[in-house]
Formats: sequence, structure tokens, C-alpha cells
Amino acid sequence: MYKRIIVTGSVAYDHIMSMPSRFGDHILPDKIHIINVSFIMERFRREFGGTGGNISYNLSLLNVKSNLIATVGNDFHEYLTHLRKQKHIDTSKIKIYKKVPTASGFVMTDQDDNQIWGFYEGAMRYANKISLAKIFKKGDFLVIAPNNPLAMIRYAKEAVAAGIDYMFDPAFNIPHIPTYNLKEALENAKVVIGNDYEIALILERIGWNLHELLDATDIVVTTMGKDGSVISKDGKIIKIKSAKTQKKIIDPTGAGDAYRAGFLSGFIKGAPLKTCGQLGATCSVYTVDRNGTQTHHFTKTEFLKRYKDNFNEDLKI
Repeated sequence: MYKRIIVTGSVAYDHIMSMPSRFGDHILPDKIHIINVSFIMERFRREFGGTGGNISYNLSLLNVKSNLIATVGNDFHEYLTHLRKQKHIDTSKIKIYKKVPTASGFVMTDQDDNQIWGFYEGAMRYANKISLAKIFKKGDFLVIAPNNPLAMIRYAKEAVAAGIDYMFDPAFNIPHIPTYNLKEALENAKVVIGNDYEIALILERIGWNLHELLDATDIVVTTMGKDGSVISKDGKIIKIKSAKTQKKIIDPTGAGDAYRAGFLSGFIKGAPLKTCGQLGATCSVYTVDRNGTQTHHFTKTEFLKRYKDNFNEDLKI
């Protein structure tokens, strides 16, 4: 159905921290207007991450080629070496800015897998200077993942002008994109994706109800962690159960990006939406099983077996 995937989104170093207690144990609900808390973290790691990097990494594991487009900084060498080891990622359009560092994400995870993120833009602030107009080719599918808000707006407009279908994933930028631009990007998207909190935030931000969003957009995918996901198209609701982790949940960071890659690996080939969702669910648990968002690996044989073990059917794409 599509010949190439172009992935835009953040490429960042993730600083991942986790603690054995709950955020709720430290926060007084009636005092959040004057909040001043400190969490003691049990574990800390620095990993390769960012939405764009994570999606392309997982696509590569699924033997799907992608062109990763992003802006990075003067400390990117180690990350670039890592990406170039992957067989199916084209890094030629990544632009390096030598006077600033690469973006960095800082996440705290509690024992219930709730997360609080902070993000330093670094070189990502220049992503809006990249134009996709001359990069697009007939048969492309574009992924607009969380990035510099102005870049996301620009890429959506350029995709519409070029007749390129795209997945829109505003996530943590929902509050930062002007309402008019957010509506425009949603209305022109082939696929809108977000977790249940993000979809609710989109609706609040633009003043729509769920039916209005479903009417405006071709396909809406809502992920719900361990409760699976829901895919909506043409008034039909497809419920996808979550895949099983191989051990007690270790780290949910990056699971959403892995889901997107799995979904896309089927979607670009014209697979049924149910299959796309099940591909997403299967791919997502690989990163949950491991610490870090780009530390997991699997072979085609291993993936096919895990897919069948979870959904009791052979994968035929």
C-alpha cells in the first residue's frame, strides 16, 4: 500500500528513573497548587530514546525501512553509531547542530507504572527549519510523532500540500499546539494515535466529543497499556487485547512507540486493522520486558511465535 515510511519525532537521550513507591504517597491532592515534593529514585539509566528514534528502531527490528528525520546536537556521535548498526534506518537526513546538545528526556516511574516526564529541547528546537517538501516521494507514509510543536504543524501542512498520508501523534505537545492547528492536523490525518489520557486531553483542548473526533478523522487508535487498545474506523470499534510480558513488568517507557511501529508495519502493507493492532501489542511488550527503549531485540521467528502465542493465529502479512 505504501512504499516508504518517513519518521519525524524527537531523537533524545532518555534519563530513566524509577522508585518503589507511588507518586500518590507523596502528594496531597488539596495542595497541588503549592506542590513541593522530592522523590527518592531506586534506579537510574541513560538510554537512547526519543519518539522518532524509538519508532525507527522498532521498525528496523520488524524489517521495515524508515527514513528518520530529526535535528540533533553536538553529543550525538554515540547515538548515531547505534542507529547505523540497525539495518533498516536511513539517517542521512538527520541534521546535526554543533552549538547545542541533543534533546534530553527525564522520566520518573512509580510502582504502578505512572510516569512524570520533563523534556529539554536542545537541538530539537530547530526541527521546524527542516522542510519535507523535497523529501516526499509518491507512495510515502509520514509519521508525525512528538517533536518541536512548530515542526509538527509544518510537517502536517506540507504533507497535505503534497498529498501524503500521515499518522498524527501529538502526545505531550497537545497543550503547546494552537487549537486551530491541532484541529487542522487531526482533520487531515489518516491515523490519529494516543493513549487514553492523551485522547481525552485532545477532546478537552479542541472542544469536541469522541464522536466528533471519530467523524473528523479516518482512523483513531487509543492505547490503554495493560488494558489493550481500541481502533475506531467508520463507526466500527475494534478491541485489541494486550500481549503478555515474559516476566513481571520492568519498564513501560517506550512501549507506546513500539506499539506504533508494530501497527505501522502492518498498516503500510494493507493488513486488516485488527492485525495492525495485534502487531502493535506484540511489539510493545518487547520493550516492557527490558530496561530502556532500544535495548530489546527479536528475530522474525521469535516475533511470529510470540504473536501466535498471544492471539492464537498465524501472522499472514
